[in-house]
Amino acid sequence: MTQAKVFFVEDDEILAKVIEWRLGKLGYTICGSAATGVEAIELIKEKEPDIVLLDIELKGHMDGISVGEFLSLKTKIPFIYLTSHTEDDIVKRAVNTKPKGYIKKPFSDNDLRIAIELAL
Repeated sequence: MTQAKVFFVEDDEILAKVIEWRLGKLGYTICGSAATGVEAIELIKEKEPDIVLLDIELKGHMDGISVGEFLSLKTKIPFIYLTSHTEDDIVKRAVNTKPKGYIKKPFSDNDLRIAIELAL
């Protein structure tokens, strides 16, 4: 299902470009991206993606887990966390939002492809 519309949230410009490149290489359509939680929620409402990839640590007062909570409570859009965090308290917070996946950075193209396909 490589024609899925993917939206991603990443505040590191270099990583955002890498994610965009990887998604394109895998054949996904990128319908948008955001660097903050507030921006992400507004754009996700507008773009209506098939799936969202979320970094957990974001600049601003709203982190990726807060965005995941919004997605879980207010939409039916599946989401996957892409993060370097594996601390128990963060993982527990993330699990409570019912994500479709949790990928630890750094990740491979295959990790990304499999997680997206399973989530969809």
